[in-house]
Amino acid sequence: TLFGSFIFCLFCEVEGQNLATDNVSVIEGETATISCRVKNNDDSVIQLLNPNRQTIYFKDVRPLKDSRFQLVNFSDNELRVSLSNVSLSDEGRYVCQLYTDPPQEAYADITVLVPPGSPIIESREDVINEGNETELTCTAIGSKPAAAIRWMKGEEELTGETAVEETYDRMFTVTSRVRFSVTKEDDGVPVDCIIDHPAAKDLLAQRQLEVLYKPEVKIVVTYPEGLTREGDNLDLTCIVEGKPHPHQINWLRVDEDVPPHAVVTGSDLYIENLNKSYNGTYRCVASNAVGEAYDDYILYVYDAPTTIPTPTTNPVNTQDSRAGEGAPQKIDHAVIGGVVAVVMFAILCALIVLGRYFARHKGTYFTHEAKGADDAADADTAIINAEGGHNNTDEKKEYYI
Repeated sequence: TLFGSFIFCLFCEVEGQNLATDNVSVIEGETATISCRVKNNDDSVIQLLNPNRQTIYFKDVRPLKDSRFQLVNFSDNELRVSLSNVSLSDEGRYVCQLYTDPPQEAYADITVLVPPGSPIIESREDVINEGNETELTCTAIGSKPAAAIRWMKGEEELTGETAVEETYDRMFTVTSRVRFSVTKEDDGVPVDCIIDHPAAKDLLAQRQLEVLYKPEVKIVVTYPEGLTREGDNLDLTCIVEGKPHPHQINWLRVDEDVPPHAVVTGSDLYIENLNKSYNGTYRCVASNAVGEAYDDYILYVYDAPTTIPTPTTNPVNTQDSRAGEGAPQKIDHAVIGGVVAVVMFAILCALIVLGRYFARHKGTYFTHEAKGADDAADADTAIINAEGGHNNTDEKKEYYI
């Protein structure tokens, strides 16, 4: 049926035998145009009726005293009428009627669109600490039909919870809430409440996030560029960022006291004439209303570089200078080894000499010469002159080979 066709095709052309018209959507306050078209007209009269079945135009005559209706075109095949400054009260079904036997009718529904007012975005708190959850609410008031609300945080789309309320005048108020946790990277990021509505374009509200976060601390070595050696100076700078800006920056030495002559100027630590007793972990601590953070620098003082001597005739010194800091230790071991070897060799020689000496004088020998031999000039004479008349002197001789 004609009525069923209208229900399932609101925006398509509606036909009733030789009569046709179109549905119209119009934004409140603008102009709507209704066209009644006739195919193969046989001089039948065309008229337009309002939703209350009052005649707006009969042929090219306007019986209804409403000047907002104006004739745009009249011919045997069309009656076209405009309605300016459309309001919600103008919404409804308009009738194109053709005087035939029986009469023919076609229906044009006028739908009035009402855009929402400027959206209102509200935050549960103006400032959020990092890691906490925030809630934003966006409201679109007085629209028809109900608006759709989308959320964007930077380039990221958020999912909100939407509630729709219909008011007494057939208007709608839509409210959407979104919740999410923030990080320090969200500071300054815009959150957009975007309104989608057939009567409105580019309608949105925006709020920038303000996130407070604890300090970020980094220690930078200003001097020296290379290794820290005895006698050098040390200059450290503590680079700190945070929101709010850290109100306190402290330098300390972990588990020990800072050297007494160290100088702290704001975020800088300066120590001159380093020595190995200054080794340790130096810490820069910064704090603000959100929290506290620190960074560590481990100081290790190396030996001062050895002075390279001018080449001389002493080849040992030249080699020592090339060997660097470790050479003196190697030379000391060589000297000690040489001394030990000499001493051991001397002891061995002494033992050999003593052994030979004692071997040559081994044993005790007793000779019993005859009486009267004490006054002899030598042992042979004593034997000859001794009592007992021994004449064989060869038997009394002793030889030691």
